[in-house]
Amino acid sequence: MPRLPIGSFVLPMLLALPLPAAAQGDAARGEREFNKCRSCHMIEAPDGTEIFRGGRTGPNLYGIIGQPAGAAEGFRYSPSMVAAGEAGLVWDAENLRDYLADPTAFLRAHLGDPRARSNMAFRLTSGADDVIAYLESVAQ
Repeated sequence: MPRLPIGSFVLPMLLALPLPAAAQGDAARGEREFNKCRSCHMIEAPDGTEIFRGGRTGPNLYGIIGQPAGAAEGFRYSPSMVAAGEAGLVWDAENLRDYLADPTAFLRAHLGDPRARSNMAFRLTSGADDVIAYLESVAQ
């Protein structure tokens, strides 16, 4: 019986693995959509470069994708957000999309706590994928 190269089995198996959730939006549109977020959030690189001028009511969103929830230095999060981060919540495109749609409902579901609250009252009802794509693009 002929022997098949190992790659003939490994490559198809690797291609079948699920990929991390990534934004499916348009970063250019997301930059425009981010104007809805600017009253509370800014995007500033670690070296102090201002990428998107905005408010400081919410945390700096530079590099948020892939970061644990409620962990950015120098920002005071709600106790529920801190608890979510301590419970292992990491911001990926899927989690962020669900959070942006309804922050408090997301935390309540994630923590299994009907009293959990988010400090963010704003709900991004459309354009979340575009905003997430923008956030991913500026932190590269």
